[in-house]
Amino acid sequence: MRRAYWVARVLKVAVVVVVLLAVLGFVAMSLWNWLVPTLFSGPVLGYWQALGLLVLSRLFFGGLRPHRHGHGPFGHSWHHARARWKQMTPEEREHFRNRFREGWHGRHGHRHEGGGNT
Repeated sequence: MRRAYWVARVLKVAVVVVVLLAVLGFVAMSLWNWLVPTLFSGPVLGYWQALGLLVLSRLFFGGLRPHRHGHGPFGHSWHHARARWKQMTPEEREHFRNRFREGWHGRHGHRHEGGGNT
């Protein structure tokens, strides 16, 4: 009973993945063939080329790791950051705010109250 449940569940997931890939490949092919040849005089793609383009873009822009929902750009969940914030003293919070502002303004050339880089 238990094994049959897991086999059925794995098969359902496999079917959903295959259907999703098929639909995404078709959508990518359709969008490419609708826009790129007209706008840029580019080539027309076939289905397998479009699917390969999706895989390649995932490798280039998404990496090999699966996407984790609820996590920020540094790999920490926002819940973790909020918990750390609540544990800070008011002085630590002010120090953090100042360091964040300095880093932001220093990278983007803005000036804040205390002077700083332009």
